[in-house]
Amino acid sequence: MRSTRFQKAVDEKIDAINKKNCDNFLTPSFETNIAILMKLFEKNNTLVDRRVKNNHDPSLQFFIYFVDGLTNSEIINENIIRPLMLTEPIKRDGDILDYLLNHVLHVNETEKTNSIPKIIQAIAYGDTILLADGAEEALILNTKSFMLRGVSEPISEKVLNGPREGFTESILFNLSMVWRRLRTNELKMEFKSVGERSHTQVCVCYLEGLVKKEILSELHRRIEQIHIDGILDSNYISEFIKDKPLSSFYTTGFTERPDIVAAKLLEGRIAVFVDGSPMVLTIPYLFIENFQSNEDYYMNFYYTSFFRMLRIISYILTITIPGIFISIVAFHHEMLPTTLLISLAGERSRVPLSAALELIIMMIIFEIIKETGVRMSSNVGHALSIVGAIVIGQAAVEAGLIAAPVVIIIAFTAITSLMVPRLEGSAIYFRFAILFASSIFGLFGFFAVFSFAVIHIYNLHSFGIPAMPAVEYVQFQNFKDLLFRVPWWMMKERPYRLTNDKLRMKNAGRTQR
Repeated sequence: MRSTRFQKAVDEKIDAINKKNCDNFLTPSFETNIAILMKLFEKNNTLVDRRVKNNHDPSLQFFIYFVDGLTNSEIINENIIRPLMLTEPIKRDGDILDYLLNHVLHVNETEKTNSIPKIIQAIAYGDTILLADGAEEALILNTKSFMLRGVSEPISEKVLNGPREGFTESILFNLSMVWRRLRTNELKMEFKSVGERSHTQVCVCYLEGLVKKEILSELHRRIEQIHIDGILDSNYISEFIKDKPLSSFYTTGFTERPDIVAAKLLEGRIAVFVDGSPMVLTIPYLFIENFQSNEDYYMNFYYTSFFRMLRIISYILTITIPGIFISIVAFHHEMLPTTLLISLAGERSRVPLSAALELIIMMIIFEIIKETGVRMSSNVGHALSIVGAIVIGQAAVEAGLIAAPVVIIIAFTAITSLMVPRLEGSAIYFRFAILFASSIFGLFGFFAVFSFAVIHIYNLHSFGIPAMPAVEYVQFQNFKDLLFRVPWWMMKERPYRLTNDKLRMKNAGRTQR
């Protein structure tokens, strides 16, 4: 009879937890609490349970529960089980859990709780749960021990000069790399749990003296409105919190490098870390950041300024060259010199397809080759991309299916698109849009779509901050790190609108020699 009532009480508690009712706390019964935990994690053989009795007082019982593979067995054996068994005496008067924390257990991070959902999350994250007979609460003991990838240079953000560290999949380890660069009490890190089932740890990181409070409040509001089963990568967060969610342009930055995150924080931005992802989001995000390279601040400013402007020109060329070519060839022959026009006409006379259809086919083929090269192993992928493009292009020209100028246009477009990898997605869409409009309306269609792209970029915002500089902010100081980069001793102020503390250097100026 008692067994039936006991099982009924356990089942009622499990139902309440699954339905997320208010009745999701531990009971005063030691055995009932054990049964609840065992029932919650049934059919999972990675869970390890152990009953422990004190050698000097066998009536004093303990129960520990943890996931094998997520915990450090040495800490559990030497700092938890051994002291519980051998310590003499363990006082029962007062709160026994407080006595264990203060006199028995040797664990650096502990927490008392009677919330069963919190206990479930702790077990799944590598902590050990300790129940004591006579206590209505449980102890969460930090015994985490994950197998993690070592620190290495991010493949997508390689540099010639500068630090070569990259983030890993451990959020605490990533935060420690930021701590090492910003040694100040102004560095704040606020944790949130996102995901109805994954309960992923998300950390909002900022410098209190530099961040704009309204931007920080808006970020917290958007994160709290995320309701999804699981968060497995930082892009999940990005798609929920970004402005203009249907735009092909980024309004949140992303990086795998701790030095870049530290630099963004020093400008008043906010970083969002997601446990399990090496990618860190940075907000607000200005459009010019798409053209900024990791090395721009580690090399001579003359060199980096030239190549930054080259990246901007390359992006404009990669979305416009096919449209300009088709406009001139199909509609505006008078814009070409006579000799060049005759040469193009001779090439086109042997081709059965229209110039627009040639460009569309070759652009699609190139994207297929590029995607194939990315998905294959690195040893084969690069060779496949290069050899495939050369072989297909040469064979198509010799077979008379594609004109040689089209191959040249596609090759030049492909090369310039590689200069700005952050805008590769938007470049594909606008390149095709401009090409379609130009093939139908000529230069009129070209300028219509290109103007739409410019207007769209100027309408982009990131958490209330315009992605492009407004007219009232056209000042020399605001352009010192936009189209070009001036020396550090000239950049006296932080980027406009990102922070209320605009002064970057108190005693700004170059050291006189």
